[in-house]
Amino acid sequence: MKKLPQRCAMIAAAMLLSASALAQTGPVDVDIPPQPLSQALSALARQSGAQIVFMSDVTAGKTAPAVTGKLTVHEALDRLLQGTGLRARADDARTFAVVPAAASAQAEQTLPEVRVSASAVAPALPPAYAGGQVARGARLGMLGEQDMMNTPFNVTSYTAQTLADQQARSLADVLANDPSTRVISPVGGLSDDFIVRGFPLTSTDIAMNGMYGLLPYYRVPAEVAERVEVLKGPNALLNGMSPSGAVGGSINVVTKRAGDTPLTRVTAGYISDSQVNTVVDVGRRFGDEHQFGVRINGVYRNGGTGIDHNSQKLGVGALGLDYRGERLRLSLDVISQRDDQDGTRRQPSFAAGVPIPSAPSNDVNWFPNAFSHQDDDTVLAHGEYDINDHVTAYAGIGYRNSSSQLLLGNPAPNAQGAFSSSLAYWNSYSDTTSAEAGLRFHFDTGAVRHSLVLSGNILRELDGRALSNFSAAVPSSIYDPVEPNLPASRPGAIPRIGESTLAGFALADTLSFAQDRVLLTLGARQQRVYSQSFTTSGTQPPGYEETAVTPMLGVVVKPWNSVSLYANYIEGLSQGDTVNDPASAQDGLTFAPYKTRQAEAGVKFDLGRLSTSLAMFQIRKPSLLKSADGVYSDGGEQRNRGLEWNVFGEVADHVRVLGGAAYTDADLVRTQGGTDDGNTAPGVPTWQANLGVEWDTPFVPRLTLSARAIYTDSQYVDAGNTQQIPSWTRYDVGARYHTRIGGRNVTFRANVENLFDKDYWASLSSGGYLTLSAPRTLQLSVAVDF
Repeated sequence: MKKLPQRCAMIAAAMLLSASALAQTGPVDVDIPPQPLSQALSALARQSGAQIVFMSDVTAGKTAPAVTGKLTVHEALDRLLQGTGLRARADDARTFAVVPAAASAQAEQTLPEVRVSASAVAPALPPAYAGGQVARGARLGMLGEQDMMNTPFNVTSYTAQTLADQQARSLADVLANDPSTRVISPVGGLSDDFIVRGFPLTSTDIAMNGMYGLLPYYRVPAEVAERVEVLKGPNALLNGMSPSGAVGGSINVVTKRAGDTPLTRVTAGYISDSQVNTVVDVGRRFGDEHQFGVRINGVYRNGGTGIDHNSQKLGVGALGLDYRGERLRLSLDVISQRDDQDGTRRQPSFAAGVPIPSAPSNDVNWFPNAFSHQDDDTVLAHGEYDINDHVTAYAGIGYRNSSSQLLLGNPAPNAQGAFSSSLAYWNSYSDTTSAEAGLRFHFDTGAVRHSLVLSGNILRELDGRALSNFSAAVPSSIYDPVEPNLPASRPGAIPRIGESTLAGFALADTLSFAQDRVLLTLGARQQRVYSQSFTTSGTQPPGYEETAVTPMLGVVVKPWNSVSLYANYIEGLSQGDTVNDPASAQDGLTFAPYKTRQAEAGVKFDLGRLSTSLAMFQIRKPSLLKSADGVYSDGGEQRNRGLEWNVFGEVADHVRVLGGAAYTDADLVRTQGGTDDGNTAPGVPTWQANLGVEWDTPFVPRLTLSARAIYTDSQYVDAGNTQQIPSWTRYDVGARYHTRIGGRNVTFRANVENLFDKDYWASLSSGGYLTLSAPRTLQLSVAVDF
């Protein structure tokens, strides 16, 4: 690898904020054994979350003594550097440089500004914010990684530390922290689906490193994620069109990369009722400048849950390879997942006008002999090359194969909870190829700085499905279910039912004025949509091929360093709705793509240790209508207006918060014949609120206690607003303890979800299906670093 010409530029960076560290400005627990100074500085950075920068030739040949106790970062640095002829210079509350003690101020000012990340986080990722639960920024699609104060959007990036401390099993556990998001699928169910800003987002709409269609089809394991980024609002320009056309927001999973510090961590756990859980996480870097990285994650989970007759056997293997060169950066991700469930929990639906009965016991299972077997395999290659100091080219290509064998049914109870119980086999597959390429330019025109991006992407998906006849029905009840009969036969070959191609080309430019205090982003994407469906008999209903242009305008004004004012106008794009009505002459007809329009404005405050923001937005989304004589059209519209408040960081030394509140006024503004105009849209709570608190106890060093409350307002079930489910509040608690045993870092964790074991209808999916609350769940684990 080409060497930089100056010796002082041979930087060995000690740790930027790691995803496994908490950024503390007060005293932190430090436990560093005697070792070479460079390794000791790296250990301090990991344990404190501070950014510590030093040059390899300055620390070469020097050793550090053991340092333990509750110390500030500066105090710990003073002890580590004692007798070395070096001192620590504080650049800010969380950033330190190690320099020769005799260096003059002028000499310090000539030190290089190059800082290389040595954390477990990929080098390009924004560092964690104070408290370590949320990152300082996130990826904005084609615009790349952006600091939170520079983005004209409401975006939250949850760190791997949050996922680990909350013992998240899938993205549903992670998104439980977000006040603008709710899970609309059941624990123990087939998939993880969400609503964001009152609009549905399915598991197929979750991106992997900015590219759609590559993560496991139904459920994403949390253990593969370094970051989980939630961007609110339509974002067709930034990310391209998602497979299912989500418009309320997007979720991006950033996969793990090896850090410069070797990692070998084994976690063993227990999840009630009888699940055992084992996670292995290994990371290494190789080469004279650590340019080659390997990260391996393995998950095995097996046993029963707190839901009657429900059990899961999950196996996940994830391999992340990367190369970090002077100009070239490459990565390869391989993920294989096998997810088998017995007693898969389903969701009931209620016919129009039927009063919604009270929720049954949260451990009930209406189909104890149902099952789901899902196989997913993904490979994704990505590369970047700096053509020169001003131009970077990038490209990525990935492929996913998903298949499933299901035995499922959905109850349709009456007002007393009685229903006819039956099951059907459902076999399916999905093959997806996704690719992207682009150029990023950085240049100035006078006093204006430009970040210009040209981007193109394409996603092609083939889907197949085979469904058996339903079994003979038996009388059952949501309160006292009866095991249904099995279907007489299984489906045979799986025919193709759909083929779609989403391709787009985009151009965006971020202009920076007044020393980056004013940022203006302008852009547009031309999207081509091709869709073709097939009937089970092999016939082809009319398909379509359409193009549309979606623009975006965003502005950020920073009157002070700690304040950002922002606004945006952006459009989303979704495939048109498909008529699924065998009794209609339009059955199988797919309407043209429709645009969703958002206007948003907000303010963000970065108080150093605490960040808070307030956003207001309006989203208008077209919808499908059915006339009284059975004719379908796409002339409907739903309008969601809302306010969002987010907060995260440290409210005091050793006290961290994560949460916020969301108010959504979701109106049906155009309905068939105007019958339901002005009604509240089904499945959208008016109020949602989350508050999580962590406290590092003073009476037991290294013991952290946590608590979280989640509130969701009542929701209408139907467009006529005649059916409703009540509001609910869930309480979670937890504790973790970090210590050293036999010279190894050991962390014990305990979490309890739904502490009071409440029974309630939690949410409503876009298909009109209700989700029952999960039972009280205890999770225990111990993680050991070898």
